Amino acid sequence: MSATRHRSGTAFDRPHSQERSLVTLAADFGTGEVLWSFLWFFLFFIFIMLIFQIFGDILRSDDLSGWGKALWSLFIIFIPFLGIFVYVIARGGKMHERQLQAMQKHQQATQQYIRDTAASADPATQLAQLAELHTAGKLDDTEYAAAKAKVIS
Repeated sequence: MSATRHRSGTAFDRPHSQERSLVTLAADFGTGEVLWSFLWFFLFFIFIMLIFQIFGDILRSDDLSGWGKALWSLFIIFIPFLGIFVYVIARGGKMHERQLQAMQKHQQATQQYIRDTAASADPATQLAQLAELHTAGKLDDTEYAAAKAKVIS
């Protein structure tokens, strides 16, 4: 009998009491708290997105030197809230322009690569590749004839 009395209030009862407290906490978590939690999660998500956008802008910026990029990065890493707000106020006006320029450079490079790749294959090489595909059985006679006519014309 004393052994059962000794067990009560010890570590055997703790998981059960913690489970009860979690259930009570979940029951007390009302609509207001849920909305408040969603708001804080949304603000945290925006904060993370801003950090990524600003680091991308810092790295693609042509008007900043290496030291300037390093100082802005350190400012945002060590004092994030103030660093983000100061960066957006000081350099935020041209963030869109720098992003647009980077996208245009990427588009031009992609188009140039496509042009270079497409122009490098002369008709004789294309016909040889078609013949290899036809003999390997990957193209049937109608597909081979259509592709051959397309290369010749």
